[in-house]
Amino acid sequence: MLAGVGRRIRAVRALQRGYAMHPAVQAAIARFPDRGHAIEELSRIDDSFMSLCEDFAAAQAALVHWERSGSPVQTARCAEYRELVRDLAAEIAAELDRNT
Repeated sequence: MLAGVGRRIRAVRALQRGYAMHPAVQAAIARFPDRGHAIEELSRIDDSFMSLCEDFAAAQAALVHWERSGSPVQTARCAEYRELVRDLAAEIAAELDRNT
């Protein structure tokens, strides 16, 4: 419970400083909420990690698109993007493990 309060306090302070978190970082934190601080820090100092977060967010957005699609290839594309999202999440976790 206290960890959640701490995250909210950091978020309020960030807003007060005018800091807007990158949507890709938000997507990664939504997937790994208990590692939010590490994700924020690593994304600030490691361009390749930030790029990985951007790929993850884009894959999630594509998955949502295909889930809402009425296309005849919807099922196949959803399966492909689910796998991509899963693989990218695993890469994010591995990078966090290596760097924290």
